[in-house]
Amino acid sequence: MPEPSRTSYRAFSLGLAVVFALVGGVFLLWPREMLALFNAISRRLGMSEGPVERSFFGVLAAAYMYVVTILAWFMYRFPGEKVYPLILCQAKLVSSLLSFLMFFFHAPWLVYLVNGIVDGGLGLVVLMMFFNVRAAAGRGVR
Repeated sequence: MPEPSRTSYRAFSLGLAVVFALVGGVFLLWPREMLALFNAISRRLGMSEGPVERSFFGVLAAAYMYVVTILAWFMYRFPGEKVYPLILCQAKLVSSLLSFLMFFFHAPWLVYLVNGIVDGGLGLVVLMMFFNVRAAAGRGVR
């Protein structure tokens, strides 16, 4: 991988790791407040509100954010490895797909829609990075 591409890849990966860690902390420490914020915005937009309660799912969301944080960190630390962006893009694309399915088939909650858009975008960017890393590895660049 050429050095400018490698530097950009590493910077983006580090940024993802930091953001995922922060979001995971919010999910774990303030799940009610995070959902209340989305509900306040939903009211203003005329959308349905989601339930605001602390639950086991907050723990699962924080664990998921931990895993994607580690994947992004490993992308930063080991930019020539193909497996980390491949796994991260799958996690984000599946999260996006499930969020859109929940938005359309469960309830039109803003939090589903936003997560579908954000994780879909991140998943596609990381998928492009995976193809770049794979192409560089095929050329013997590491």
